[in-house]
Amino acid sequence: MSGTSKAMMRRVHDQRFTTRYFVDNGIDIGCGADPIAQYHEQFPLIKSVKNWDLPDGDAQYLETIPDGSLDFAHSSHSLEHMVEPRIALANWLRVLKPGGHLVVMVPDEDLYEQGKFPSTYNDDHKWTFTIHKSASWSPKSINLMQLLPEFSSQAQTLKLELLDATYRYELKRFDQTLTPVAECGIEFVMRKLPADELAKHGRFPLT
Repeated sequence: MSGTSKAMMRRVHDQRFTTRYFVDNGIDIGCGADPIAQYHEQFPLIKSVKNWDLPDGDAQYLETIPDGSLDFAHSSHSLEHMVEPRIALANWLRVLKPGGHLVVMVPDEDLYEQGKFPSTYNDDHKWTFTIHKSASWSPKSINLMQLLPEFSSQAQTLKLELLDATYRYELKRFDQTLTPVAECGIEFVMRKLPADELAKHGRFPLT
């Protein structure tokens, strides 16, 4: 799928990634052979990135990563493989310093699974994701507009976007992520709130 590499076409044109989200020391969860570290030239404010994959332990818990030790966490298409996505998100936020950013991409259930679950294209997918629907065809659907607010006491959602700019809706059913351009996903960004902002009911500072 090479989700991280495909995302570069978008992210290099959005200064939030280069000046806010990917800054200082981070972790790339489930990066496989497509780590964000390979794009250090494009994200020059990154000091270090730990590539976390199966040999490092369960990505749902990140047990060896101390609380509040990192400035950012990135995950490209790993959350759908977690047994308990809520536990995973809680731990991915746990390892962040106050003010740190969590950047996550997941497949969109209509663009990727295209109406069938278990997934036709990846039999290890345990969940499907949608930004919002009143009802889903998937028995394992997660509505992100319901899930992300569950963490509003500790983090603010800054971005939630359907990645369909390069999706071709008129093609017959097939895995479009096999093409060089289609992402078929959803991207969300969360910011862990510092204590002073939590005391102000999580209000985002304007300065």
